[in-house]
Amino acid sequence: MELIRITQEHMNGLIVLQRGYKQEIGESAPGEEDFERLLRAMENGQIVFFGCIENDRLVGCCSISPTFSTFDYQRGGVFEDFYILPEYRHRGIARKLVEFAYQESGVSSLTVGCADCDAEIYKALGFDIRLGNMYAYYP
Repeated sequence: MELIRITQEHMNGLIVLQRGYKQEIGESAPGEEDFERLLRAMENGQIVFFGCIENDRLVGCCSISPTFSTFDYQRGGVFEDFYILPEYRHRGIARKLVEFAYQESGVSSLTVGCADCDAEIYKALGFDIRLGNMYAYYP
């Protein structure tokens, strides 16, 4: 298992994971324009992706979007896009990927918004401070 910061070099593998992630959560698949915007955001440092490679294949990913957090008045990050291919789950990849992403991102804290059905997995991965509810504004 190799943990990496995902770059343009790994974009094809990231596209596969993003499509799988969106399908699993019941959202529409991203298109070419979406991936072009994503790549620009990655190049501009607005979002950083981390991944796990096994057998020369990107099998898991997560992202951190840096921000300033008044949780601890330091650089924080929003944790998203967490997805492990089904056939690679229950092997410890998730925990290692979260720890790697946190360390490599240089943030002091991570926040995650999740569905109620996913809360227990995030607690098990160390997201154990409840900060109320998160809602999205998307008019």
